[in-house]
Amino acid sequence: MSESDIIATPAVEPNGTPPEDRVHDKEDRLRTSFVREVLDAVADGDDEAARALVAGLHPADIADLIELTPTDERADLIEALAGMVDADVYAELNEHVREDVIDEMEPQQVADLAAQLDTDDAVAILEDLEADDQLAVLRAMEPDDRAAVEEALTYPEESAGRLMQRDLIAVPEHWKVGQVIDYLRSGDELATDFWEVFVVSPDHHPVGTCKLSAILRSPRTVQVSDIMARKQTLIPVDLDQEEVALKFQKYALISAAVVDPSGRLVGMITVDDIVHIIQEEAGEDALLLSGAGEGDINEPLIDTYKSRVRWLAANLVTALVAATVIRFFEDSIARMAILAALMPIVAGVGGNAGTQTLAVTVRAIATNQLTGSNHWRAVWREIRVALLNGLTIALLIGVGVTIVLGSAQLGAVIAAAMLTNIVIAGLAGVLVPLGLEKAGTDPAVASSVFVTMVTDSMGFLVFLGLATAAGLAG
Repeated sequence: MSESDIIATPAVEPNGTPPEDRVHDKEDRLRTSFVREVLDAVADGDDEAARALVAGLHPADIADLIELTPTDERADLIEALAGMVDADVYAELNEHVREDVIDEMEPQQVADLAAQLDTDDAVAILEDLEADDQLAVLRAMEPDDRAAVEEALTYPEESAGRLMQRDLIAVPEHWKVGQVIDYLRSGDELATDFWEVFVVSPDHHPVGTCKLSAILRSPRTVQVSDIMARKQTLIPVDLDQEEVALKFQKYALISAAVVDPSGRLVGMITVDDIVHIIQEEAGEDALLLSGAGEGDINEPLIDTYKSRVRWLAANLVTALVAATVIRFFEDSIARMAILAALMPIVAGVGGNAGTQTLAVTVRAIATNQLTGSNHWRAVWREIRVALLNGLTIALLIGVGVTIVLGSAQLGAVIAAAMLTNIVIAGLAGVLVPLGLEKAGTDPAVASSVFVTMVTDSMGFLVFLGLATAAGLAG
């Protein structure tokens, strides 16, 4: 950067905040220099300068700033920013960071914070507290807020009941548009953020919805029943949040009504809540496949250790299965050492083939593309893909071994083994997750362990078995 560029770039905007390119980089991340500038101001006791720097930031950016701050400096930063770290910022915080911050607060402070949030965000703050701390916070809350949070906590974790908001607009279908508009303007206690009005029967069962645009464009004398859409997507209160996200994605929903087992309207879910869920679920399956747990860099060290070590131990056991297969062919390997150099190639390529199929299958199951009605078609498809891949790779490795090692027989053996193992890998990659799902287990959790065991052990068995049968180690 030239001296003229530095001079031309203003230190602050007219409103006193730093210019955008000084705060964010091209990927819209907070610049390291900006974070350091804020923390230096806090360390120097210049709270006013720190607040001026942060004044123009979105709550999500302030949350990022707190997350990027070293753990031992967070309390000072939050104290320096005082009222700027409000309920909206806490709602955006990473759950592990938020838990650490909440642990330092008094129950009444947490209760006041929860009262400012939508029910789903308040529940997200309280659900991870220790039982005694949670009870203390609930006791400090206003009766109405407490009742809503307590009800939400009775629903299963990661369900629509935990995710939904209780504040919504519901009107009877015999009302006229004018009545609805007057009702919306009448009270301060009504929901303020909504995209549609739910129409309910006398027993509070949803019978339709009205978009705000339809209400605003219709004459006051028109009845709600004449402009409402009777067909709507209803979300059962106990539906898993991943299924909720799939419904929003499939039907392009902005919001949806949540109903209890009796069909009564009890809440609504909006798309801004679902965006986070889609991101979480997409990353979760990828991390589960690798056995990396939550994969959150803010997760406590001991929790990360526990989530990873058990899968490493499982991999150790499955590796012993492959080692046992090798032991059966000790004599063959001793007589022809080149077999020891070639057999990891067969197992490794087969493992990669299995991982490819596994990733596609787990994703298809997660997005409801793969169900009981088409799973055999998916199996047959993967067999054909594996055959094509296997023939291609087998030809390449067979010709390569023949040319480099000068043995057409060894080239033929490794080609046959490679083809066989890739086909086996393809079958394992689709059958293992399907089997786990049928058994009621998350197919993303343990699939990779079993697929790796199959491809390694079968790769060694087929290659060494064919080599021995062909007399190469004789």
